Amino acid sequence: MAKNMDLRIIDEFVNNGVNFITSVPCKQLAGVIEVLEETPAITHVPSNKEDEGMGLCAGAYMGGMRPAIMMQNTALGVVVNTLATLIQYYQIPLPMLISYRGEVGEPVACQVEMALHTKAILNQLHIPTYHFHRPEDADELPGILSHTQMCKKPVAILTDASFWRAAT
Repeated sequence: MAKNMDLRIIDEFVNNGVNFITSVPCKQLAGVIEVLEETPAITHVPSNKEDEGMGLCAGAYMGGMRPAIMMQNTALGVVVNTLATLIQYYQIPLPMLISYRGEVGEPVACQVEMALHTKAILNQLHIPTYHFHRPEDADELPGILSHTQMCKKPVAILTDASFWRAAT
């Protein structure tokens, strides 16, 4: 069931002109995806894999849309090449709403390993990264979405388990 935070996130995407989102199934992002499915202002195209989703976002951008992707950090290793050779090379502004699995409170042990590498990978790729721990961190979302359009770069928005637990 969707929370107020799920509605707020989608509202911020709409208010900032995002009109195309691809997502990969994720338990933490399920409420946001549920709201997204009911939002006519945004074309939602689910994808099977994150690198496929990046390709969909690139095509949407080249077709005049403003894309975003919703994914888990555990797939970040899979999309490094696509981020560097497609999204960054062609200066595609791409907000990435990323569920940050593997942090304190994570119930699935295998998620921890990728959490140890997530920020380092993003840093190595010079991708601006924002980590939402508390619901009030979402106050930064409008500025982040505006920033990614201005600088024509991907931006990572990491949302961890504590953020989603505290969100209403």
